[in-house]
Amino acid sequence: MIEVNFHENISDELLTFAVIIAKTDSKWVFCKHKERDTYEVPGGHREIGETVLEAAKRELREETGAIDFDIKHVCAYSVKGKTKVNKSDDAISYGMLYVADIFSFEKELHSEIEKIIITDSLVDNWTYPLIQPRLLEEARRRGLI
Repeated sequence: MIEVNFHENISDELLTFAVIIAKTDSKWVFCKHKERDTYEVPGGHREIGETVLEAAKRELREETGAIDFDIKHVCAYSVKGKTKVNKSDDAISYGMLYVADIFSFEKELHSEIEKIIITDSLVDNWTYPLIQPRLLEEARRRGLI
């Protein structure tokens, strides 16, 4: 079982992920990884020496081709349970959630992302169906999307 929780204050050294709920012209932006048939919001691992915000901006650029955007902090979150990253039911990983408005994109993607889709509605085939819809719910609950 996967448990997602939201936090106002988490120690910075625990934050290993940045996830960005992105929109452009009031439409959702989702990514399709080259190795999967599902969709996800942009995001990824924080690199050594990077702040979580720097990771969020880098991942947004790499995964969507965004070159002009506004990005805002939502909250920290944790995922407890066995996942691709967490190797046991008791493992917990922490990330920071952001929202972004994208104003312009590069013509080509330069990452593991095959394509992005821009849509009026949420996707049905999530890569992380037990996690990412919960992140969207929290951002919506906070009035940020």
